[in-house]
Amino acid sequence: MKVLLIDAYDSFVHIIDQYLRTLGARTEVVRSLSRTPDELAASHPDAVVLGPGPGHPAESGHVELVHRFAGTVPLLGVCLGHQAIALAHGGTIEVADQVMHGRTSMVRHDGEGLFRGLGNTLEVTRYHSLIVAEPLPEELVTTAVAIDHGYVMGLRHRTLPIESVQFHPESITTTGGLAMMRNFLSDAAGSREQRVSA
Repeated sequence: MKVLLIDAYDSFVHIIDQYLRTLGARTEVVRSLSRTPDELAASHPDAVVLGPGPGHPAESGHVELVHRFAGTVPLLGVCLGHQAIALAHGGTIEVADQVMHGRTSMVRHDGEGLFRGLGNTLEVTRYHSLIVAEPLPEELVTTAVAIDHGYVMGLRHRTLPIESVQFHPESITTTGGLAMMRNFLSDAAGSREQRVSA
């Protein structure tokens, strides 16, 4: 399976790449805004991961990639990518009451999708000053919430293979991060089989 990993100038992207490769994916790491969405689509990825990075999601190039790939291949957004998925669907991004830089929080999740097979609560690592504000766009549902502040920590599209997390699953201090990536690749493989047989 070929996964296109978009690097928004964040060192964590290399750990995400390592996780994906460990799980058997072939990855292509591409710097954000270095190619057009159509140029990236021409590489025929089986899935796209929108990586973390600094700044506002509106300026990252991620939003345009959500528009290009949504409904075509599975998407996973991490941190900045999570915010971009919300923004692309009409969501609102706000400044959080508290900056989270390398801090851990407990989150409660729905046990589906990325969180399949994981315990009801997880300790995760957060690096962000922006959050996805509620209420969410109609197409998106909350999949994980920070127990401490109640902020949205995970999203899923109601009908398309799109998921995202505000925290960093690739951090060594996030519980179950590799399992989340495995679940994403497993679901993406299922989506690919459906596309091939259609």
